Amino acid sequence: MQRTKGIKRAQFLAGMASAGLAAAALPSAPARAAEDRPARDARRGLRHRGVVYTVGEGETPGTAFSAARMRKDIRAIRDELHADTVDVTGDGVERLTATAAEAAERGLRVWLQPTLGDVPERDILEHLAETGRFAERLRRQGAAVDLSVGCEFWLFVPGIVPGADVYERIRNLLDGTVDPVAMQRRLDRFTARAAEVGRSVFRGRLAYAAAQDDQVDWRLFDVVGIDYYSYFPHRADYVRELSRYTRWGKPVAVTEFGTCAYVGAPKAGGMGWDIVDRAKVPPEIKGDLVRSERTQAAYLTQLLDVFESLGLYAAMAFEFVTPDLPHRPGDPRHDLDLASYAITRTVKDRPDDPASGWHWEPKEAFHALARRYGYAGAGHRRTAGA
Repeated sequence: MQRTKGIKRAQFLAGMASAGLAAAALPSAPARAAEDRPARDARRGLRHRGVVYTVGEGETPGTAFSAARMRKDIRAIRDELHADTVDVTGDGVERLTATAAEAAERGLRVWLQPTLGDVPERDILEHLAETGRFAERLRRQGAAVDLSVGCEFWLFVPGIVPGADVYERIRNLLDGTVDPVAMQRRLDRFTARAAEVGRSVFRGRLAYAAAQDDQVDWRLFDVVGIDYYSYFPHRADYVRELSRYTRWGKPVAVTEFGTCAYVGAPKAGGMGWDIVDRAKVPPEIKGDLVRSERTQAAYLTQLLDVFESLGLYAAMAFEFVTPDLPHRPGDPRHDLDLASYAITRTVKDRPDDPASGWHWEPKEAFHALARRYGYAGAGHRRTAGA
């Protein structure tokens, strides 16, 4: 799990701007044939198709990071999902570098993105520098690797937005108690420092993963990275919104995109996870949500069509697995997987045991992406061999 000192990305996706679009109605899911249909402008297409793989300490003994499990997952990303890129993100230099090395060894393009948060700035920058040095070693050895200096700094780096932790910062933003000019000044300062550190240790493409409405000086980077959780009823609106990121004349990567597997989830944008009442023991799903893996699959494939038509540099679905939000078949009130953006569902051997083993199973979104990624990969291979 991508963690920031107790806050993991699967529990908080910074999509407040996207959540504001929730007034639109969710379209019905298209038929499977439409889900699998390649984009019309396939000659242009995406250059790289991937998935986010988050590393972290784990919330329970059963979900702690396992190198053996990671190696199996990386093989599945290549051989079953047919991705050509893996976004290795989270914190812990050893976890990040071990996972990046495994992905490179398996022939995958690596998007390496350290995301240590809620610690002093010096620690965050040192964590970035150490990870970046490893990325440079991989690059010099011939691996395909991009380095992202981080993700949505205003949310995870203390001092940019007032607040002791990520939740307090969000409350302050929502309450309107934050000076936007001062916030932007602090954000610009730290982003420039992170870019400088990244440049000092890495000679390949440098990037940053911004929230959709962030103001970033993209002159600092080689790739424009956007965490994208919008919902629109019409495809043209996605094209219009994403096209604005191309004005810098640089490659554009969608560093995260996705939704949860319940009816209406795409309308919630990056706040689709906010359906769990954690005051209850055990935590419960709020309301009477209807599980719908078809909804998740349809949204992801619809966005892929848009990304293909725009010829973006890369797109990484969020995310491969979220082990701390297990699926409970037959128990919708405690099916925490409903709050997960993962394209797989986590199933525990002993649901009530924190030390229980677990395995993942592919959701419909996994299969839909695998068909699309496999089709695109076969097309590229045919073109290369022509």
